[in-house]
Amino acid sequence: MPTLNSNNIRLSSIPARLKPTSQYSKPEPSPLLSASSYGSSVEDYIGSGTDTVGGRTPVFDRRLSFVQEDDEGSDVSRLRSPRRFEIPSSAYDSEEEHDAMSDSKRPAFLRPTDGRSATPLLKKSDDEDRGRPRYNNSRPTSPLHVPVSTPSSVSSSRPAFSRRSTMRSRSPDTQARMAARKKYTYAAIFLVISLVSFCVQTELGRYVQHELGWDKAYCMLYLTHGSWALLWPTQLLILRLQKWNVPWRTFWRRHVYLLRSTAHMVARQELDIPRHVVQRNPFPYVLRTTAFITSALTVAGLSWYVAVSMTSPSDLTAIYNCSAFFAYAFSVPLLKEKLRLDKSLAVLIAITGVLVVAYGDSRGSSEEPSTEASQRFLGNMIIGAGSVLYGLYEVMYKRWACPPEGTSATRGMIFANAFGSCIGSFTLLVLWLPLPILHVLGWEKFELPTGEAAFYLAISVVMNATFSGSFLVLISLTSPVLSSVAALLTIFIVAVADWMITGQSMSAAAVAGGCMIVLAFLMLSYSTWREMTEDAERKAAADVAGPVDWSSDDSDKDGDRLD
Repeated sequence: MPTLNSNNIRLSSIPARLKPTSQYSKPEPSPLLSASSYGSSVEDYIGSGTDTVGGRTPVFDRRLSFVQEDDEGSDVSRLRSPRRFEIPSSAYDSEEEHDAMSDSKRPAFLRPTDGRSATPLLKKSDDEDRGRPRYNNSRPTSPLHVPVSTPSSVSSSRPAFSRRSTMRSRSPDTQARMAARKKYTYAAIFLVISLVSFCVQTELGRYVQHELGWDKAYCMLYLTHGSWALLWPTQLLILRLQKWNVPWRTFWRRHVYLLRSTAHMVARQELDIPRHVVQRNPFPYVLRTTAFITSALTVAGLSWYVAVSMTSPSDLTAIYNCSAFFAYAFSVPLLKEKLRLDKSLAVLIAITGVLVVAYGDSRGSSEEPSTEASQRFLGNMIIGAGSVLYGLYEVMYKRWACPPEGTSATRGMIFANAFGSCIGSFTLLVLWLPLPILHVLGWEKFELPTGEAAFYLAISVVMNATFSGSFLVLISLTSPVLSSVAALLTIFIVAVADWMITGQSMSAAAVAGGCMIVLAFLMLSYSTWREMTEDAERKAAADVAGPVDWSSDDSDKDGDRLD
């Protein structure tokens, strides 16, 4: 009986099918021995002056005989057999039977035991939380539960993962359609808000001017446009209420970073802004753009108040609302928008509807001859210039104050209200200068409203701020042309409101013109939806626009942080 030494104990702990046999007798060292045994018994393999047979030493023969005696009836004998390379019939069983085998028969070193067997293939090692705190009970980065894999638990429960679970589950076309749908959903909400607020503002403003006698054109313009300064604080309050349990310093840092990065997107008209560029101050660009756009808006709005007493109401309504046509005309050179037959036809139908509403009612014809021809012509020229400037204002805002295409709807909405506050602040700080000049010249005496006039004027001012903020968001999410045609819907809505308030029935011309405006808006909405979807799909497929910002939670994403 051979003596059991330390080397034999090491050989006995090796699986039977991996132990050496006499058939494989070579002078090289055996790979089954550990490093320590190899160093202590090197003379058994290279010879030490003793007699060797076939390159083997007597010590190695004794070990080999021990292995043969210990492994009789094991898999080693099958390896020596001439039929060792025949495949047994059980190997051809179905995959179901093969998968049902006990996992304990598989070698443990072939199974992962580090707890990563259930990790998706595309998971990064630094994706857990990147060392950043999370708020609002947000879920971790990966929605999959990763169990700890041990040799005993792997055989009992193995989670099944398909290839689809680790790959992108949505194609670029689907993402583009979802992004366009989200933009249009936001745009529809703000369209309804703008129409309702404009209707309330118009009725209250008319009541204050005509019924209560406070007719101060520029002062009203100053107060209404200055109220836009409340847009950003109101938005910040709403965002803060949504993220109330986020520390204020963290919330403020993320919000400022979002506005700063979006301002650089607007200035460069690019989505991928380098970090060193984001650290620069975008205030000079925002100030220049605000001054330029606010000046065009103020002159366009003031033209309405100047021409209202010089021309007829029909001319005033028809000419001023032709701004939709000028918005489309300026969009071609400034926004590089293509001339499309369906959009051009929709704009023409909308303008025709406005002309029908303005001139189709024969009841107003008796009032028009009272205005002198020369004064009426001058008023039409003034309101025409205002219409051109208003269309230019919408296109300039889209070109130099809106983020580029591919920006998420939430980011565009937040920046639109912030820029609206810039317009309001510029109006309050700069455009008060004409007030004393008009007062000294006697053209408009400065006088603040009191009593009932002040109350209804305050509501009208708040409604104007709501309309303006919603309208800016609508332009940012869609296009100036669609927003202009959507604003024409207010003509029909105000006519319906007058009918409900005063009881005066609508004329056939008002109904026909309103229907034409609604039809044009629907045509333009479908055309804009199709154009937005096609552009988004093309950019997503060709990767032209770089990293398209499909996300929407831009108000407090970790990617918007400075740390």
